[in-house]
Amino acid sequence: MKRKFINPEIQDVATFTKFACETGGRLTEIDIVLQVGGGNPLHYHKTYSETFTAIEGELGVKIGKKKEIRILKPGESFTVPANTLHCFFNPGKEQIRFKVTIAPGHEGFEKAIMVGYSLSEDGLLRKNLLRNMAVLLTISDMNMPGLFSIFEPVLKCIAYFSKDYEKALVKKYCAQTVTVDELV
Repeated sequence: MKRKFINPEIQDVATFTKFACETGGRLTEIDIVLQVGGGNPLHYHKTYSETFTAIEGELGVKIGKKKEIRILKPGESFTVPANTLHCFFNPGKEQIRFKVTIAPGHEGFEKAIMVGYSLSEDGLLRKNLLRNMAVLLTISDMNMPGLFSIFEPVLKCIAYFSKDYEKALVKKYCAQTVTVDELV
């Protein structure tokens, strides 16, 4: 069963420690190793919160429209509620390790990580970027702020008409992961 995924785009390695189906849907948990200068873009989720816990090194988290910055030291956590803008980044000069906990667990988020990271690792993410982003943003409940939000209906439309493409991506990149049926 594959649990480790590498994303050269944002310079991290994500290892699932708990899938939603393993926790009765309560949470998804991921261990992340992030390189110097790595991070993700500002975004928000409508249906789940994200808790960040620094494990090794300091983790930067930007929060809200004013982009307040919190630097978490090892052992410190911060929860970003649903509908709150946020992103994470490595503010230091060495790779860091941290844990992300999604509550409630979200299988679409899990699939988006598996597919998006695998496409990035295979060098295919940018090949069909608009379609890939539409599918990944939609299944993960990831929403972009500001000017990008204007394009949200277009992206949802693209994702809607890309259901067969989404199924093919999930089959290719998520086939070796745990499923609810395997746990029953």
